Amino acid sequence: MSDFLDQLLVFPQRIAPQRALSQAVRWITRREWPALVPGAIKTFCRLYEVDLAEALEPNPARYASFNAFFTRALQDGARPVDPDPTAIVSPADGKVSQAGRIERGQLLQAKGRYFSLEALLASSPEAASVYEGGHYAVVYLSPRDYHRVHAPLAFSIEEISFVPGQLFSVNERTARAVDGLYALNERVVLSGHCAYGPCAVVLVGAMLVSSMNVNGFDLERLEQGAQRPVRERLAAPLLRAAGDEIGRFNMGSTVAVILPPGAPDWGAGLGEGSVVRMGQRISQA
Repeated sequence: MSDFLDQLLVFPQRIAPQRALSQAVRWITRREWPALVPGAIKTFCRLYEVDLAEALEPNPARYASFNAFFTRALQDGARPVDPDPTAIVSPADGKVSQAGRIERGQLLQAKGRYFSLEALLASSPEAASVYEGGHYAVVYLSPRDYHRVHAPLAFSIEEISFVPGQLFSVNERTARAVDGLYALNERVVLSGHCAYGPCAVVLVGAMLVSSMNVNGFDLERLEQGAQRPVRERLAAPLLRAAGDEIGRFNMGSTVAVILPPGAPDWGAGLGEGSVVRMGQRISQA
């Protein structure tokens, strides 16, 4: 019965004009409407219990657009990053959808549903196979969360891929109802190396979230008109320390961390439903 209800409630997403709706939201949230934006922000904060006190700019009237509020910076010290150089930290505020071991190239999406790492990365079987026996964590960012994404560990970003796709919601219900959800949706794959070998951070777009940014890289140029995965090998890698900002979502979505065998495993308390904050240690000591 619960599976039927999930399918029933997700069905409108299957027939909705996902791209058109997302483009409309993108246009609306970037408009500068001084008479409307502060009130919209206050209402949003009340509905989703957003704590603006920790924002670098806590005054709703100072945001030029709703998107400026949504991608807001935080005050210094609001998200301390674990200082242990061996720590792997959460790349974002949110809730862990799944975390576990990569086995036979498969990642758990929801109970009874798996998807392939090869599909998620839009890579060759050989490129995905280097992560076999490694582990992954998927963090869902709800509308109330801070929406900037940070490096989970010292990371040399050497290749950036834009993968066009669907724009389903990435909430728990949709994850239970749509096979291969994260590998179906539009996404940006940041690939490179860390102290343990190859690693990747994947920003997954979603319904009303067809816009993502990568710090220090012109992502719009890469995604312009793309009908299939587009990759760019960087002439100069983007070097990021643990906790450095690497990108942002322009509405809520999901970020996945992919680590190779030999990297520290996740902490014993990290699992489905765990609430995390950017900079918090999520690996075992």
